Amino acid sequence: MKKTIYIVAVAIFALSCKEKETSQPVESVEPVDKVTTTPEKQTIQEAMVLFDGSNFDAWKGYGVDEMHEEWSIDGDAMVFTPSGEGGKNIITKGTYKNFILELEWKISEGGNSGIFWGVHESPEFKEAYETGPEIQVLDDERHPDAKVANGTHKAGSLYDMIKPEDGMINPAGEWNRVKLMINHDQNIGKLSLNGKNAFTFPVNGEKWDAMVSKTKFADWEGFGKYPEGHIGLQDHGDKVWYRNITIKEIN
Repeated sequence: MKKTIYIVAVAIFALSCKEKETSQPVESVEPVDKVTTTPEKQTIQEAMVLFDGSNFDAWKGYGVDEMHEEWSIDGDAMVFTPSGEGGKNIITKGTYKNFILELEWKISEGGNSGIFWGVHESPEFKEAYETGPEIQVLDDERHPDAKVANGTHKAGSLYDMIKPEDGMINPAGEWNRVKLMINHDQNIGKLSLNGKNAFTFPVNGEKWDAMVSKTKFADWEGFGKYPEGHIGLQDHGDKVWYRNITIKEIN
């Protein structure tokens, strides 16, 4: 009987020790969904109006202090009417690094224009396109650029680099909506066309350089080299309209 009591006591003691062992505090581990693996969260500022049909206060000609007279206001839109001189590109007075740009464009039949970002205004660069990458504005049906370069000159393309899917662009004479996000801190660009996601792309570093190396810009000294720059609109010798232009800075 005493032996039985002893065995039971030993068993109870062993169980008690086991419970104490398993109840010891365990070093805390950060849950996977809380581990920060991306840059610090950024804030999108309220939209700033770059053009609402009332004035050109936010704009100037590239390389000059005033606005080129070839650009005028037509209702709620700005319109470029070519004079034959060329080189009448315009840029924002402000510069931007990380941002969301939204606007609408309409091209004339057979027309060509473009939307630049990262434009560096300097006497060593005679044109905005020497530094600023471009989202193409084009009449795909009539302009020969749409038939070359594997589609990377078509409307909505990241010019000479990435083409959008077919059917994303409305034809000449109709409005198209563009939403362009550029974020150098997170090294990503995103483009949507008429409310549909078109493509994403790197905006700096080795991957960006690799893309540029396969284009006509490969040996251009300043192309895509300036994280902070002006937004630009192109004079390509054809009539074009832009409206509802806003920008949100990302901080």
